[in-house]
This record gives sequence, C-alpha cells and structure tokens, in this order.
Amino acid sequence: MSGKNCFNILEKIFVPKNKQKIEEIKGYTIKYGNIVENGRVIDEVLVSYFKAPKSYTTENMCEINSHGGNIVVKKILEMCLKNGAKLAEPGEFTKRAFLNGRIDLLQAESVIDIINAKSEKELKTGIKQLKGSLSKEIEKIKQEIMDVMVNIEVTIDYPEYDVEDVTNIQISDMLDSIEIKLDKLRRSFDNGKIIKEGIKTAIIGKPNAGKSSLLNAILKEDRAIVTEIEGTTRDTIEEFVTINGIPLKLIDTAGIREAKDEVEKIGISKSREIANEADLVIAIFDATKEFTKDDIEILNIIKGKEAIIVLNKIDLQTKIKEDDNRLLEFSKNIVSISALNNMGLEKIYNKITELFNLDQINLDNENLITNIRQKNLIEEAIKDLKNAKKSLNLGMPIDIVAISIKGILEELGKITGEEVSEDIINEIFSKFCLGK
Repeated sequence: MSGKNCFNILEKIFVPKNKQKIEEIKGYTIKYGNIVENGRVIDEVLVSYFKAPKSYTTENMCEINSHGGNIVVKKILEMCLKNGAKLAEPGEFTKRAFLNGRIDLLQAESVIDIINAKSEKELKTGIKQLKGSLSKEIEKIKQEIMDVMVNIEVTIDYPEYDVEDVTNIQISDMLDSIEIKLDKLRRSFDNGKIIKEGIKTAIIGKPNAGKSSLLNAILKEDRAIVTEIEGTTRDTIEEFVTINGIPLKLIDTAGIREAKDEVEKIGISKSREIANEADLVIAIFDATKEFTKDDIEILNIIKGKEAIIVLNKIDLQTKIKEDDNRLLEFSKNIVSISALNNMGLEKIYNKITELFNLDQINLDNENLITNIRQKNLIEEAIKDLKNAKKSLNLGMPIDIVAISIKGILEELGKITGEEVSEDIINEIFSKFCLGK
C-alpha cells in the first residue's frame, strides 16, 4: 500500500507482537505479527515500513509479506480494500514515483524494460537507464542549448548591444555539436531495438530439410516434432533464445513446397508472410539432395533480405556445397551443419553476430534509445535543429531562429517527462503490471 492513509488502514488489520505508535516506528524496518479479522488470525506475516519521503513512491508505504497462496493473499487484499484502500491502476506505484519527482519518465519506462527483460543485455540497459544514465545525457544536451539561449534572449531583449554576429557564431557551433549528439542517439535505436525486441528470425525450407531439428538443436530441447513424414509442421512454433546476450525470436515455419492439402497450404502461406516480415531468415537445405524448383523458390524468398543459407546433414554424403553459384547468387552467408548431431551451430551464431554487429554493442560506454516514443522525439528534435540551421543560414531574425531552438528543448523535455501530456503519461503506465 502507498499513500498518506496506508498506515491507518494497516493498523486496522495488523497486530504486531511488539506494539509501537506509528510515529516511533522507523522507516526501512520490518515488524512481525498477525493479520487479524474480528479477533481471528488470518495469517502470520512480516510487514515492511517505508516512511515518506524515503520510499519508492516518496509516500508512506508498507508491504505485507504473507505465507502466500491464493486464498490468503486474496483475503488480505479484500481486508485492505474493505478498510479504505483502493486497488492500484497498472503502473500506479511507478507513476506516483514519477509524478512526485523521484524519477523522470525515462527512468519510469526503464522499470517495465527491467521487468520484461529477455536477456542480460536488455536487463543491463534497463538498469542503466533506471540509474539515470540516459537522462543525464539528455540533460547535458539541454544545458548546452540553454547556455546559448541565454545570449539569444539578451540579443532579443536588448538589440542595442549589437552582439548578434557573436551570438550567431555561438548558435551555429552549438547546433553542429547538438546535431552530432542527437544523431548518435537516433542511430543507437537500431541496437536498442535489437536488445529490447530481439532479432525476429524465420527458419524456412522444404519439408524434412531440418527446420525443426535446427530449432531443437538451438533450444537444446525437443520443442518441435521431428519425423520422416513430410509436412509435419503445419503451424509456426515460436521460441526465444539468447545469442551473445541478444534475444533471438526463432520461428519454425511449415515446409515450403507445392502442397495439395488445404491446411498445409495455409501453413505455407503463413511461412512466406513470416519470412517477409522477419529481421533475419535462415533458409535451410538438405545438402544430401539435388536442387529442385522448390529450392529455387525458397532462394527467391530470401532475395534482398538479411539471410543465412544453411546446408544441413553434412554428416552424410552431400550433393550441395557452400561454393555452389546457385546459392552465392542469393547470399554470401552460407554455413554447413548437422542439426541432428549439433555440428556447426556456432557458425550460425557467428554469422548472426557478424550481420547485426552484435559484438560492437558497448553498453558500458554508450546510452541506447530503446523505444519508439523516445526515437520519434529525438527525430522531432533533429527536425527543429535543421529548421534552426536553415533559418540561421538564410539570415532570418534571431527571434525566428530561437523558435526552432526552443522546439528542440521541448522535444527533449518530452523524453524525460517535463513537457509530456497527461494522455501520454497514462498510455505509458497502462503497459505496466498492477504490482508496479
């Protein structure tokens, strides 16, 4: 519970073993006792006390630690609500922390990133943002602009001092410097998106080429059914794995061939659709068989896409080699493996690392933009910056240039939450779970 009345509500349901007045209880302490209703003990609990302003929300807070179990937890929750508490909205605790000024909007968004993290790198990025690393960088950029805005305001308010030429040079230098920094942040979204959302990877191929075997080998478990019967996979199977700290969303698709079965036809159509939308396509071929028109069709699907061609079953006598010109025409990223014997999987991992520059993502020395809201605001700030440059180069009055520069500050303020609307705040926190 959080809020000015939380301790009053707690006193109605909690009987500590050692009674103290609430004023005597220190923050960051735990008391042992019972949750009691009409003299009947509901559960033996520990209650943590957090006193304003030193709490997650900066308000008075308490946490009731019960023995767990749905019945007990539900009963304690009902007692809290019956005695005056109100059920939290999604993300309300973090929202209160933001509205009360303990964290900014960037830090608030990082909380949900930490909760939903699918890899160590995503977790590390979230923790770094929660500590305010990106917020500090945004603030430095804003301060650099403000340092020049002071002179701009003087020039506008006191034109008789005739310092416009000096101010114009300062503005030009500042805009050049800010453009480099904002562009770096914008470009960081590519890496931030990979870390947060992973690489959507479609595995395509003919029936029995080894798609499901490859999925199982990467997952190190029998997730997909593998048989000698062609067309076993009718629908897609999706799983997450981590490669070099980056989540990989693997999608095993139905084998692509000329099918007569209506259900299989739907599965094949879905396979094409997924391959078209994927960040990466792994096209797998049975290297023990001669090329067919179905193989050519699969190669046409990967044309112009980020793709890795995998020649499977190299533990047997092969008929297709990595230097086959029919393959090289569509991709230079060709590896040979045996999915059944777990041979050559590291070659696929190395190719993925190479294609997406995963080994160049440095979380220690770089702040990453991790969501589309942040990226769009950075892009809007860059538009204002370019408008300011254009106005300056055209010799426009300095107050006109100042309008675009103020626009940069406004967009950056929206990132950290200083200028953001209530609707945007509500939309962001609606994505949180009730517990945060």
